[in-house]
Amino acid sequence: MAISYSSFGFSNQISFSPNKPKHDCWSRCLSKTHFTMVFNQTINNLPENLNLKESVKVRHGEVVEKVKRALMMSSAEECLSMVDSIQRLGIEHHFEDEIAATLENKYLQTHRRSNEYDHRQKLSRVALEFRLLRQQGYYAHTDVFDEYHNTKGELKHTLLYEDIDELIALFEASQLRIPGEYFLDEAEDFSRQYLWSIASRFHDHPQAKSIQHTLRFPIHRTLPRFIPQTLQLLGNAPWTTSLQQLSQIDTQLVNSLHLKEILQVSKWWKDLGLAKELKFVRDEPIKWYMWPMACLSGPRFSQERVDLTKPLSLIYIVDDIFDCYGGSIHELTLFTHAVERWDLAAMEELPNCMKVCFKTLYEVTNEFALKTYVKHGLNPISTLVKSWVKLFNAFLEEAKWFASGNLPSAEEYLKIGRVSTGVHVILVHAFFSMGQGLTNRNVTLMNEFPTIISTLSTILRLCDDLEGDKESNKDDTRDGSYIKCYIKDHSGISIEETRKHVSNRISEEWKRLNQELLAPENQLPSSFVRMCFNGARMVPLMYSYDGDSPSKLEEHVKSLIYNGANLQPTPPQDHATVVA
Repeated sequence: MAISYSSFGFSNQISFSPNKPKHDCWSRCLSKTHFTMVFNQTINNLPENLNLKESVKVRHGEVVEKVKRALMMSSAEECLSMVDSIQRLGIEHHFEDEIAATLENKYLQTHRRSNEYDHRQKLSRVALEFRLLRQQGYYAHTDVFDEYHNTKGELKHTLLYEDIDELIALFEASQLRIPGEYFLDEAEDFSRQYLWSIASRFHDHPQAKSIQHTLRFPIHRTLPRFIPQTLQLLGNAPWTTSLQQLSQIDTQLVNSLHLKEILQVSKWWKDLGLAKELKFVRDEPIKWYMWPMACLSGPRFSQERVDLTKPLSLIYIVDDIFDCYGGSIHELTLFTHAVERWDLAAMEELPNCMKVCFKTLYEVTNEFALKTYVKHGLNPISTLVKSWVKLFNAFLEEAKWFASGNLPSAEEYLKIGRVSTGVHVILVHAFFSMGQGLTNRNVTLMNEFPTIISTLSTILRLCDDLEGDKESNKDDTRDGSYIKCYIKDHSGISIEETRKHVSNRISEEWKRLNQELLAPENQLPSSFVRMCFNGARMVPLMYSYDGDSPSKLEEHVKSLIYNGANLQPTPPQDHATVVA
């Protein structure tokens, strides 16, 4: 059967010219960041041919096979170390079957001997096995740590004081804890405090850098390719040489592929013309692409990364219209109603900037639905539109709060704030784009707000507010945050106590996210669950503010672009020249 654009609600091209903004936009919308300026200059000077030599690809395949043979021939203990190293380097997609078989076998062994566990093993080995199994989705029981707590369930601190490696391993394992695992709560607190005291007092200690690295970048909460010093932490086993070679070649291949995707995204964004028509909105397509790049790893999801950047960019544009355009609540309500009707005729009463945005949103979403239908045989337009309607209603509710100057309670704010992150919209798009687990049950679940999406949304909202509040005017109620609302709810509480509360709540949400990883009744595809975890791992990187842009993110993208195109970094032009 032939599929026509009209059957998905497409219309002929319509041209609009936006009005000038009624008010000056807030600084975050006006400024073109250093991040954007540097990479826009770089992209304009990229060579036409970004393909790597065939010899690089051949060498890559040879080293992959070499590592596979080493993995198959390794001892049981060495095998776990290899799996850990492979995952930490972000190259596990080459060894999915081997890793799955290894950890399934280890889980079965552990399950069979649960009542006669070998407590002679070092804590570091026990903790590594525990962490790897839980990362794979197996419910490794905490009784493997029985040797290390007393009859009251408290940690035997004296067993750990003399071995930093044991403490580091325990700290990393504790990041996989779920609600109610109080022993691991205590283990995390103790190991963090003790390791921090060592790193703070003994700068010349040979393991000081390793300790600092662990505390800043816990393995479970950090994207592998964003972790610094990974190669230096591999050790000296014979197989590490092959892994280092593979990591270096794989980085070349991955960077080259990501750079091609960045060029696709940049061309699409430039051709779209929204940045020129709507002068007050953000113009950061490369930064937006970082989200799908981080969440969906591996060459098989190349087109999906490009496709997901499109609705993601529109979330930022819609956010800027609600925050920066200065429209009245009446106009924003009409904007929301137009999306609810999902009809181009509904935008006739809108200001021109909203017409331009709605038309683009309408066409990009329908195009996405058509592509999904052709590729997977399912038309997701109803679910996609419902996700957009939820987002617009959340933005509208926030606009009403801040226009009135009356902040809601912290819980009311967070209920809406989870939705206004836009996480639900993107993950719904990602679910259909990946094309796995497209059952009626899962489609119905996507129409709602499943726990894994709600938890990730909460982590993002709280992290954003925790970091963003450092930069904000504490008396400005136009731009509310969970911190402001919580202080309003709790008279006399200090900012330090509030920030500690938010940090603890983020930690609790991570426990719930871990629980989703282990939930046997979770019918969502494992690839989708992994993507959600990668989104949570991306949050600290994206929302760790440092001046105009997240420094770790900028550092990574510089490496990606310069290494992927074999370029040398060039200093940015004068700010005025770039903006002009």
